[in-house]
Amino acid sequence: MMIKKITCLVFGFAMVSTIALAQQDAPLLTLKDAVEIALKNNYNIKLSQNNSTIASNNVTLGNAGVLPQLTGNFSDNNSRQSTKQTLSTGKDNNINAHNSNNSYGVNLNWTIFDGFNMFATYDQLKQLDKLGVLRLQDTVQRTVANVVNTYYDLISQNEQIKALKGAIGISHTQLRIATDKFNVGRASRLDVLNAQVNLNTDTGNLIIQYQLFKSTKIQLNQLLIRDLQSDFSVADTIVVDDKLTLADVLNNAQLQNPGILSAQINQRLAEINLKQVRSTRYPQVGVTSGYVFTNSKTPAGFTVSQNVHGFNYGLTASINIFDGFNQNRREKNAKIQIDNAGIAAKQTKLNIESQINSLFVAYLSGLDLVKLEEANVNLNKKNLDITLDKYKLGNITPLEVREAQRNYLDAQSKFFAAQYQSKQAEIMLKQITNSINIQ
Repeated sequence: MMIKKITCLVFGFAMVSTIALAQQDAPLLTLKDAVEIALKNNYNIKLSQNNSTIASNNVTLGNAGVLPQLTGNFSDNNSRQSTKQTLSTGKDNNINAHNSNNSYGVNLNWTIFDGFNMFATYDQLKQLDKLGVLRLQDTVQRTVANVVNTYYDLISQNEQIKALKGAIGISHTQLRIATDKFNVGRASRLDVLNAQVNLNTDTGNLIIQYQLFKSTKIQLNQLLIRDLQSDFSVADTIVVDDKLTLADVLNNAQLQNPGILSAQINQRLAEINLKQVRSTRYPQVGVTSGYVFTNSKTPAGFTVSQNVHGFNYGLTASINIFDGFNQNRREKNAKIQIDNAGIAAKQTKLNIESQINSLFVAYLSGLDLVKLEEANVNLNKKNLDITLDKYKLGNITPLEVREAQRNYLDAQSKFFAAQYQSKQAEIMLKQITNSINIQ
């Protein structure tokens, strides 16, 4: 039984040592490098960039219908016909003829007035371009926020790993002391076995933490769009920006939040839609023009060949007199859509303000917890050192040592969690205000 426990212990130490060595040899990936790689490779950003480019390309006078349309036309028709003619003299003529007709030219069509619809459409295209830019900015900020959150999660987990390594070192010291006491008859075999169990437990916890750390690395590699097994190390410090104020965040959100700005653009688009609907009340006026060349040959006809060319022009106009009251219906619906866009904008603003207030509570709580848990870590470290000294002298039981060790490890975990909570809330607040900036 003892040999089996020792074998498991040796295997656990070997596994932990292998993982730790790999982590030490991995190249450092800074947060700035991670963000730059994501901005260059991330698929969502590339898709948003393409969509934004399409919206930008669409902002043209031609796409809005302001410019004329000029087309070129060509046609060539041929036939072979056998014609039998009986003249008034009674004579019959049999004619085998090749007939041809071809024409070519250019045509101009230009709507010069459509109830101001073309100007409303051009305004609509510009608003859609702005919306595409906002969506791209939002995608970039979301991607950067995901990368930053995952990176700081790795830092927090790495600190957990360091704490667990420290716990293993303490458990190993406890095992050595228990073994020495057992060898001189000052402790029972049970104390040695308990110390071995504690060491095995801590080693297992460390292996589990390494597994979680590796899984989070894979998640970050996925965000960076690179080999999922790419190994790297991360920094070891989480610095929280403690200068944020609720009023500044709320004010910045009104000016920079993509959701609020998009809702405002949607209101503008709803107003433009009403203009487009109303434009059909006005007459539609256009001009047409062209120049045509026509050549025809009809050997069996009275005219053997004919060539025609010339300029044509005209004016077209139409107006909707009655369409079954559909015009009124469309205008009423367009007004309702404006109302809906206003309601949606107010709802978006309220939702974002609510999110900001909740995140700010978490942000402030995290800052307070960081100070508190940092003090707890120092207190529990002193308590653990005193406990180990007393254990060496035989004044306390192994159970008390384990309890002090557990308290110290818990204090470290809470401290790391508080740091990450504050940083995560800070990142989300900056994402909402479109102001994440990686120096």
